[in-house]
Amino acid sequence: MLRRVVMVSSIVVAAALAGHQLIPALGGFTPVLESVLPWIGLAVPLLLLAAALARSTMAAAAALVPGVVWAAMFGSTLFRTPPGGPSDLAVGTVNVGVRNSASGEAVRVIAKDLDLLAAQELTAGGPAAKQLNKMFKYHYPVSTVGLWSRYPISETKPLDVGLGWPRALRAVVATPKGKVTVYVMHLASARPGHTASRDASLAHARKLVDADSSKRILLLGDLNTATTDRGMRGLTPPLTDAQDVAGDGFGFTWPSEFPITRPDHILFKGMKATEAGVAAATGSDHRAALASFRL
Repeated sequence: MLRRVVMVSSIVVAAALAGHQLIPALGGFTPVLESVLPWIGLAVPLLLLAAALARSTMAAAAALVPGVVWAAMFGSTLFRTPPGGPSDLAVGTVNVGVRNSASGEAVRVIAKDLDLLAAQELTAGGPAAKQLNKMFKYHYPVSTVGLWSRYPISETKPLDVGLGWPRALRAVVATPKGKVTVYVMHLASARPGHTASRDASLAHARKLVDADSSKRILLLGDLNTATTDRGMRGLTPPLTDAQDVAGDGFGFTWPSEFPITRPDHILFKGMKATEAGVAAATGSDHRAALASFRL
């Protein structure tokens, strides 16, 4: 019986990994499963242990199948080498946490070596905004999101991504190597069985990107959409995920104490990502996402 359980379970795990995008959304439950997709690989050692207890070579071979599928899907992520080299623009994004009394210290540490920082869950006149205003000459806050820059900001515009109020913005930053159009967004939340609002805000984000003819685009923010969530197919392409091409590992950002998924993103086009990673954000339940670019 144990041998049969291992073999059937191995087939189910392998199918869930390889064919997750073919599984119906099931009212929003499947995208949440996809948010933690890499962690499904933890089933492999458990299946191998069960196969050993069953003393079955056939069960052990079956247990290796999802392991091979996992390695094909995610193995390169663990061994990827960032391109590196010189960069012209260092950027970051962080959800500071609306109830985070230490948000000023969080952004101070994160932003000290950056040229641009996007922040979400800001409070008007809160410690994060006050600290960033001291560190950056240029800034553009909109409601609970904001952009801070070492370079001039122009063509600013608040945006509604389908939430009924502005929780996003667009701005053009004039860097020494040319202009970069920057979007900062905090999309609707996604929870098991409740992804409709998030999906709608993703669709709004895609429309904004499609309508933008800028040569260089950065999209920074808490998109409430994991890298492995089917919803990201709406944005990548046309944009590229900096962590996917220049990061070391999965770059999980939430929850901060033990990150298991990545809802915080730096997406781009018209530039070359040279490095990407994450940084701790004091007091927040998110870690910051960071990236460097060559223009």
